[in-house]
Amino acid sequence: MTIRPRTPLRIAQVSPLYESVPPKLYGGTERVVSYLTEELVELGHDVTLFASGDSKTKARLVPCCLRALRLNPDCIDKLAHHYIMLEELFARAEEFDIIHFHIDYLHFPISRVTGIPQLTTLHGRLDLTDLPPLYHRYPDMPVVSISRAQRTPLAFANWVANIYHGLPAGQLSLGNGNGNYLAFLGRISPEKRVDRAIEIALKVGMPLKIAAKIDRVDQEYFDSRIKPMLDNPNIEYIGEITEDQKSDFLGNAYAYLFPIDWPEPFGLTMIESMACGTPTIAFRCGSVPELITDGTSGFIVDNMEDAARAVVRTGDLDRAACRQAFEMRFTGSRMAKEYVKLYESMLSIRALSVETTQVDSLLTQ
Repeated sequence: MTIRPRTPLRIAQVSPLYESVPPKLYGGTERVVSYLTEELVELGHDVTLFASGDSKTKARLVPCCLRALRLNPDCIDKLAHHYIMLEELFARAEEFDIIHFHIDYLHFPISRVTGIPQLTTLHGRLDLTDLPPLYHRYPDMPVVSISRAQRTPLAFANWVANIYHGLPAGQLSLGNGNGNYLAFLGRISPEKRVDRAIEIALKVGMPLKIAAKIDRVDQEYFDSRIKPMLDNPNIEYIGEITEDQKSDFLGNAYAYLFPIDWPEPFGLTMIESMACGTPTIAFRCGSVPELITDGTSGFIVDNMEDAARAVVRTGDLDRAACRQAFEMRFTGSRMAKEYVKLYESMLSIRALSVETTQVDSLLTQ
């Protein structure tokens, strides 16, 4: 039974248009937007989702393009569709108590001019040299991090909260790992280091199943670096999988490999694996030490030798305890409640500021 709050908030969720909400295949940001939107509806709030027209939601959907842009071969200029979305959004801004953006800094100039109640969750990497000058220009824009590590390059930004992602508690189920294979899930790119995953599997003599998409920008990397490594019969490249396939893929795996080589802002697949009770063997980068409890939900390693030893030790971990770590820290319900608390806090501060300004104005008349 859903317990409704005393005062439901009117919330706009603004998603990128590259994938539908939720995505049909790969898509981290849009998937989190979906989880958050549906949980907010369950909590009794009045939620409007600005997203692609092929999105599915219990919230009120405002379609800002006919279909997700990444899978639309007719779309050349993806930014144009986002500007149309912003025009539609700001025309209706008075309908909402607060607007929650997931499109990075694209809206900053308009949000500053209009002064609407808003915040932005930053989902991507922030260690780019182009970003500090931008955020120095917009120190008033309230932003939310998805890990403490993500903040490091922009420590001076207007951070109002750190809220970890969450998944619906019943979406993925506890598996038994009887498939006796190692798993890699997500995206094939240099920073994700699927080559390391392959080398680890070969080193310990276990099968590896790779369920990952290849972006156009990474096709040459795949062809030149990864494809030649797939000749070994123990290495199986599956391609992208759907959300419905994840529970079996991760739950049947002996362990999940997360051998990244970049400052990962969050890493949704780590908590997906955790939800299946499958321990994660992850390299010590970015958010990894914040998400993985070493010796419970997996092992944090610093090199290939450590990773190989961790594979052997993984058999001693309790998969039920791994699942419990997920339930305690990374459910969608927990995520939504933390955001609601943030919304209410920001709106209260804003109301107090307006009230103080009005009193000051009266006193000076």
